Amino acid sequence: MASWLADDSSVLARTLRRIHEREPKYGSKLENELARRDYAFFERAERFLTRFEGFLAGQGKPLDHGIDCHLKLYSAMVEERKDFLRSGRYASSSFAEVEQRVYANPEIMEYYMYGLVFSQFLWKEQYARLEFFCNGLPLYRPQIDSYLELGGGHAMYISSAADILRPNTHFELIDISATSIDVARAMSPDGRIQYHLCNVFDFPADRKYDFVVAGEILEHLEEPRKLLARIRDMLTPQGHAFISTPVNAATVDHIYLFNHAREIREMLNSEGFVIESEATRYAEDVPEVKAEKLKVPQMFAAFVRVDQPPAPSA
Repeated sequence: MASWLADDSSVLARTLRRIHEREPKYGSKLENELARRDYAFFERAERFLTRFEGFLAGQGKPLDHGIDCHLKLYSAMVEERKDFLRSGRYASSSFAEVEQRVYANPEIMEYYMYGLVFSQFLWKEQYARLEFFCNGLPLYRPQIDSYLELGGGHAMYISSAADILRPNTHFELIDISATSIDVARAMSPDGRIQYHLCNVFDFPADRKYDFVVAGEILEHLEEPRKLLARIRDMLTPQGHAFISTPVNAATVDHIYLFNHAREIREMLNSEGFVIESEATRYAEDVPEVKAEKLKVPQMFAAFVRVDQPPAPSA
């Protein structure tokens, strides 16, 4: 870690210094956590954050602008969490409300999307999900000719997939936010990706894919089962999906509250999916009993396949 953070050319080092200047307590916490990271983390973080700095420069904005967006996001989430612990529910209750207030508001979406880019590496549960995805996806490489991502946001996952999967793989990305689509286009250097600005429920129903990614989408919906059914219908017979969603994670646009990881497993199973592998990670390093009592946010992610009915007997 020391060599990375001592390098003035390192985007990650400059990011941590800026955070420490603005929020010393938060900055110290991040530095202590990053001290335990391995080389693969720093290489991955530096590569993507360098790309993001280039994107910001193309918008006429310095890296500090993106970092300040992250700090604004962090502060907003702290307040959302306080309200959640008092009320036991998320502040937003309908997709229409969130769409109007957040997704259709370029100013809010900018700080939200820019802030999330840094969260992928600075928040342990966020990076654990990305690492799980990147480590698990190669196992499916021979089976994937077509890849669809829902809510691709900053294109971190689809860009990683483009590096991992075969060169002739067909990639598509759907997002409901024009801001997200713009960021994704600029952040992914891969020309194979086709982008669609639309709601997944308005996407042609007859298109089938070998692999579908729905990262952090279920919690944004009033009825996540409908999305799971849609994903199931979009998969080829031998297709797979990567699905992630958080537990007890209050933010400005979360609607559906999962209180425990077992609720997610049960929903996946009841909607016809078999979990092939999964990962969970709490946002804080505390014993599980304490984490559950304090409702510490938790990441849940899984590689799944559709449960095939038994073949009819002869």
